[in-house]
Amino acid sequence: MSPKKYGIPIRIHTYIPYAASHIHVYSLPLLQPFLLFPFPFHSPNQPNPPPPPPAPPPPAPPPHPHSFLAAGAMPGAAAHAVDPRGGASPPPVAKAEAATAAAAAAGGCEPARKAGAVTMEHVLLALHETEAEREARIREMFAFFDVDGRGQLDYAQIEAGLAALQIPAECKYARELLRACDRDRDGRVGYDDFRRYMDDKELELYRIFQAIDVEHNGCILPEELWDALVKAGIEIDDEELARFVEHVDKDNNGIITFEEWRDFLLLYPNEVTIENIYHHWERVCLVDIGEQAVIPEGISKSVNASKYLIAGGIAGAASRTATAPLDRLKVIMQVQTTRTTVMHSIKDIWSQGGMLAFFRGNGLNVVKVAPESAIRFYAYEMLKEYIMKSKGENKSEVGPSERLVAGGLAGAVAQTAIYPVDLVKTRLQTYSCVDGKVPSLGALSRDILMHEGPRAFYRGLVPSLLGIVPYAGIDLAVYETLKDVSKTYILKDSDPGPLVQLGCGTVSGALGATCVYPLQVIRTRLQAQRANSESAYRGMSDVFWRTLQHEGVSGFYKGILPNLLKVVPAASITYLVYEAMKKNLSLD
Repeated sequence: MSPKKYGIPIRIHTYIPYAASHIHVYSLPLLQPFLLFPFPFHSPNQPNPPPPPPAPPPPAPPPHPHSFLAAGAMPGAAAHAVDPRGGASPPPVAKAEAATAAAAAAGGCEPARKAGAVTMEHVLLALHETEAEREARIREMFAFFDVDGRGQLDYAQIEAGLAALQIPAECKYARELLRACDRDRDGRVGYDDFRRYMDDKELELYRIFQAIDVEHNGCILPEELWDALVKAGIEIDDEELARFVEHVDKDNNGIITFEEWRDFLLLYPNEVTIENIYHHWERVCLVDIGEQAVIPEGISKSVNASKYLIAGGIAGAASRTATAPLDRLKVIMQVQTTRTTVMHSIKDIWSQGGMLAFFRGNGLNVVKVAPESAIRFYAYEMLKEYIMKSKGENKSEVGPSERLVAGGLAGAVAQTAIYPVDLVKTRLQTYSCVDGKVPSLGALSRDILMHEGPRAFYRGLVPSLLGIVPYAGIDLAVYETLKDVSKTYILKDSDPGPLVQLGCGTVSGALGATCVYPLQVIRTRLQAQRANSESAYRGMSDVFWRTLQHEGVSGFYKGILPNLLKVVPAASITYLVYEAMKKNLSLD
């Protein structure tokens, strides 16, 4: 397979992950991989172009009992049972030059354009259908789901219809489709609602088909698809492009007609974008986790990955600097073993150097953003690859539970790598002085090394690691719940915009942080103590029992007020700075 067939260079993936200290905030404007599935309803009178010579035509499958399903277009056989990497059929890029010419000669690429704004007449012309034929096709499709003939579809019927089409259970999204069609929110879809959804969806699909078909020849060529992906910031090499085209191109002639395009995306209930289409092919099936996982998806495929890394790093630095006073107040209150108040702690910090004392340790907090994020996401990429190899599965993406585990382990690796910096930051923030003079970072680090040994730099690491996976799980579950609630009851099934996602991410992050906050208090107390002091803790369990005995349960939540107060400004500042950086770096 030569990359010179279309003059498309082989592009080397740069797995530079997207830096983020808070996943939801950073991943808002990025790619959102939703679940798609090829749903093969064909026009009754559109001929399929013959396969290109010299490749022999594929054997015809037995007729399907449902007339609206084209032969050989069963989702289980075409999209899932056949591994496009296995070489069962020639890659479309390798044969596409001859295929394009042959298909064009046979009428596969037929310019079917009509002047003016896109209307249903454009769709009928592109599908070579009359209005009556299209109406009959949609009614037959509706009747396929409406097995009891009541004229109303519910969740169970849509689910059963997808099962009858042999769609794997993990790839069904009947609930999302029901929400997209059910405009009056009564849990049922009549034919008028179903027909309205089909009208809107086919118009939407035709618009993006036209946008990709820059040669205006009535079909999408591989090089046109490649150009559209690159313009969307997605890096893809010649081999991946071949697999992508093959996944959509059911007759394997190397081109994508509008009928194939429609069949691939017809019942996709969310907004169709080139990014989402690519990530459907990249992941094929995904349980309802979506674009908001522990680790952002798709950034490793972006030609602008390094720019996203820069934008995220600057946004994180700005956010941490703006909320540094609240962060130091939180740390000071966490290490207090006696009863204290917020105002008393503020006065204590002010007495140590005025306003500048509130920013002590912020430099280290900012400096560790980039290496921590880079290590975390590089480790995530390697862990993903290891998980896929260990399971022996030839997939482009791991499942949601595996992503959660891989993300948690990657976070543990990153936390361990930068933990000495975090410990020095805590020591700097809790260093007691009257005249405002604090030791330099070098002097403080040497003092720890000489008097406490190298192991002191990892004091408190265990409770820190124990909180990673629970936080991620709670954060993710609450975020998805809030997003679904907003989509159902507030947005009326339209996709949540960036600000809605920002709000959901802020609430879920705050709740997750609150649930694991006792572990954070234990970690901070272990970090701040000197090992040779009389009251030194002997370990994590010692901190737990002494805190519970002398301070009660409330002792585990000291400093939580300033911690919660910084959530909203931190998320908002991160979002605003990130958007500004995207414009400056030409990422919009």
